[in-house]
Parts: sequence; structure tokens; C-alpha cells
Amino acid sequence: MSIHDWTHVAAGIFHDFHHDWIFTIKHALNQGVLPPDYYALAEQVAGGLHPDVLTLERDAPTSTNGGGNGPSETPSTNGGITLAVAPPRVRFTASVEPEIQGRKRNRIAIRHVSDDRVVALVEIVSPGNKATRHALRAFVEKAVEFLEAGIHLLVLDLFPPGQRDLQGIHAAIWSEFDDVAFQLPPDKPLTLASYSAGDVKRAFIEPVAVGDALPPMPLFLEAEVYVLVPLEETYRAAFAAVPKRWREELNPSLSD
Repeated sequence: MSIHDWTHVAAGIFHDFHHDWIFTIKHALNQGVLPPDYYALAEQVAGGLHPDVLTLERDAPTSTNGGGNGPSETPSTNGGITLAVAPPRVRFTASVEPEIQGRKRNRIAIRHVSDDRVVALVEIVSPGNKATRHALRAFVEKAVEFLEAGIHLLVLDLFPPGQRDLQGIHAAIWSEFDDVAFQLPPDKPLTLASYSAGDVKRAFIEPVAVGDALPPMPLFLEAEVYVLVPLEETYRAAFAAVPKRWREELNPSLSD
């Protein structure tokens, strides 16, 4: 299956798909992708009808006895993949040193502290996140606050750039950390971006297009350790739950 053109249907249809994709990613993470010390939860942002983000939490100090159910290749001591040994296979990478980060933004994040610490988030961009200047700014500021608080991010944007994000969602986020402008390839206007929120902020960007298969993307658990999220498989499962009338709208060959 390939990425569909979600601009061909109303925003509510994507929101319904978004709901199921969040849950299929959650199930995949909890059923073998994450090491045993971590778990994923779907969470609803205040005021929304659907879960908007997927949080990864750690319920105990990182184990040092190996094992885990993460990817089998180059495991770290907690079951993830070590960045230095196996860097993610993406088209673009970027990093910014701590002393450079400070010149772009000075912010304090106030958070509720619970026993189960949030370490990472998965965000799926919806049309509403880019519908107005205020909505886009709110999304970007939220992403920056998470990264500055040490929370890793995976952002999935299946909508092309608009007048408010001319080079896509990653360029909007990364401009808060670095003055070096990011440009999307003209033939790949959709964005998958993973961020490591260590002292050195790192970005791993894979531009994609309608018609492409979704590659697995890294989701960082620690600054140098990640797991691979099976985006294609979870996308397929979520799309299968879309009502037939809209699946045919998005994929006309189904109605032949």
C-alpha cells in the first residue's frame, strides 16, 4: 500500500483515520517493538475528540541485563538500537549544539511530575494543525517545549506544505533551533521527522510523497538509543478500518 492523498477528502475523514493509526502504532509498540521497561499510551489533547498523541513512558529504571523485544539488530543494553552503531537510514539529518540552541529561544517548561516519566511522543499532524497561523505556531511551540524538556519526538505529516509552512513541518520546528534553512525536495513534499532531545538536538528527516510506501522511522528512547516504528504496517491496518466509501475515494482502483 502507498500513501494516499488525504487532501482529497474532508478533514473529518483523516481525523477518523488518525484515531485508528494512533492505536495501531500503540499496539505495535506495546507488542514487541519497545523494550520491557517502556510502554505506549494514546492520549487525548484537551478539547479534542480523538487521541492526538502517543506517549512513551518508562515504568522503572533502565535495565542493564540486556534482552527486550526491540529490533534484533545492534541492541543496546535496554533493547533499543544504538545510534553510534546503526544510524537511522533517512535522507537528511541535522544537529545543533547546546550553545547554539540558546540563541534562538529561552523558555522554561512547567510540567506535572508523575511516577511514570514520559520519554517520547508520537505526533500525527492533522489539517487543523496548519489551518491558521495560530494553530501552526501552537504546534511548533509545543514541539519545541517537548524537545527542550528532553522529550523525544516522532512527527508524521502526510499533508503537503501550505502558505504557513512553505518547507513543511520540520522546517518550521527546526527554525527554532538553527538558522540554517531546511528545504524539502520538490518531488517529496510530505515529512516524517524524528528528533532526539539530548543535550545535542538531532533531527532525522525522511521526505516522502503520495504513492510512496512508508519507511520505518526511529523513535528515540534515550539520546543515543532508538527503536524503529513500523509505519507501513500500522498505516495499512488503520486504512483497512476506513469506511469503504472513503477508501474508494482515496484509492479509486478499489471501486473497479
